[in-house]
Amino acid sequence: MQHRTVAGTIWYTSRKPERMGERRGLEHFRFTHHGDGAVTLRAYCEIEEPAPTVLRDVVYSLGPDGRPADCLLRLTVGDRFMGSGWIRFSAAHAECEAYGPSIGRLSQSVKLDAPLDGFGTHPIVADGYLLSRLSFEPGRKRKLHLMVPSPDHRGATPPMLAHVFIDALYEGTETVSVRAGTFAARHYRFLDDGSAGFESLHPPYDVWITDDQDGIFLQGGVGGYMQTWYELAALER
Repeated sequence: MQHRTVAGTIWYTSRKPERMGERRGLEHFRFTHHGDGAVTLRAYCEIEEPAPTVLRDVVYSLGPDGRPADCLLRLTVGDRFMGSGWIRFSAAHAECEAYGPSIGRLSQSVKLDAPLDGFGTHPIVADGYLLSRLSFEPGRKRKLHLMVPSPDHRGATPPMLAHVFIDALYEGTETVSVRAGTFAARHYRFLDDGSAGFESLHPPYDVWITDDQDGIFLQGGVGGYMQTWYELAALER
């Protein structure tokens, strides 16, 4: 085989005082790095807390140019089918074909006046990989133009394209130790000033990724009302 594989597991835990350190979900992921430079991510995500629970299956591909190509996703919320969809990107358009009990059959075609910085698919590992594909200067903020399949913070709504404009700050390099080992890392922070386009203000979100070509999510946390923590528990390259 000419492709290269990176796979692992991320644990979701709580930082709420009454649940400090308790497991609240997990994520299994597998990247396929193809010989032509294209990349496909397969991610399975479980959010057990807070209710309602969320199960997410995602297959997301980027082209050899590093830009979004297509995405398949399926959501179960509260152990009931929420929706599924297929999303495709070109230089000028993003299109979505979706179905869900609350939205029926949905078709969207959204014109893109400028290239996207990325597609926010909602798996935690994808947040880190998105940042790894972009150019940042230490200590500088950058306004990212993204699309997401849900403006909900947990992505717990039927697939439907939405624009998001969020700031990302590159804090610099560090050494990080997690359950999967010790790594040279890059530290970023997502910041929402209230105009990003989510359904409500997103609390600050810190992300550490490997300081290498793979951009693997190592650890991260969201403050505010969410009080969550994420950590790479297993890695296979």
